[in-house]
Amino acid sequence: MELLDGKMVSLTIKDELRREVQRLLDSGKRPPHLAVILVGDDPASRTYVKGKLQSCEYVGFSSTLKRLPASITEEELLHQVRRFNDDPDVDGIIVQMPLPDHITPQRVTQTILPSKDVDGFHPVNVGLMTLNFPCLMPATPSGILELLDRYNIPTKGKHCVVVGRSRIVGRPTSIMMSRGGQPGEATVTLCHKFTPPEMLRQLCPLADIVIVAVGKPNLITADMIKEGAVVIDVGINRVEDPTRKAGFRLVGDVAFDEVSQKASFITPVPGGVGPMTVSILLRNTLEGYLRHHHALGDFAPSKEPNE
Repeated sequence: MELLDGKMVSLTIKDELRREVQRLLDSGKRPPHLAVILVGDDPASRTYVKGKLQSCEYVGFSSTLKRLPASITEEELLHQVRRFNDDPDVDGIIVQMPLPDHITPQRVTQTILPSKDVDGFHPVNVGLMTLNFPCLMPATPSGILELLDRYNIPTKGKHCVVVGRSRIVGRPTSIMMSRGGQPGEATVTLCHKFTPPEMLRQLCPLADIVIVAVGKPNLITADMIKEGAVVIDVGINRVEDPTRKAGFRLVGDVAFDEVSQKASFITPVPGGVGPMTVSILLRNTLEGYLRHHHALGDFAPSKEPNE
């Protein structure tokens, strides 16, 4: 068994970005600029945003944090998003989720310009991704595929079971794994909350690659994994642990101790997919910057192999 070390790969990507930023600076250009909007005072959101800003500093990006009160109206928030849309010196925009209940996340997502949507959530980017056109790709699914690529794990012709169909992770991951290219070209089965448990237990042991993102601790057990399978665990769950100072520990959706005895590759939690998401957000910001400055061509369809 080999760990898919998201921390290590993420740092490698950041170092690649750092070198690219230095090249831009050496040629007299400004660095890429990421703008982050944080609404309210959720502790977890503050932590996530802090990590993103620290990563910007590491690679040499400029960054702006706009903090807004939880009482802000939806229209006031959308106005701030539009201000960043109109700012030519802003290359990427993130509105940290979750948002207060009175704000509709879909409206916020759709207000961000697709060319600055570094999360890859905008319907335009999702549509381009589905058609295998160049776009700003969904960050967490891209991080998953990047891990598979960096560890030279073949996916062509493999059976991949994706457990969870969220619009952020499961659904786009299933599409990306079935598209042309490497990683890709897999036969994909998508399971979700309406998949009967007995069916899930039948399908998972057939998979060469299992990707799980549902938010249920230890949902996937060793009897659901075949010998030598690749297991990607996107889940991050808090479980009580009185032996820990914080009173809890983080676990994934996969029962790591037992599944790791059968898997050929497996992601740890934490330290697997999570760090990859941040590095892809930064890479998307650089891509947005390069397209704004015409260093990359316009979005154009890539060659899709015959189905």
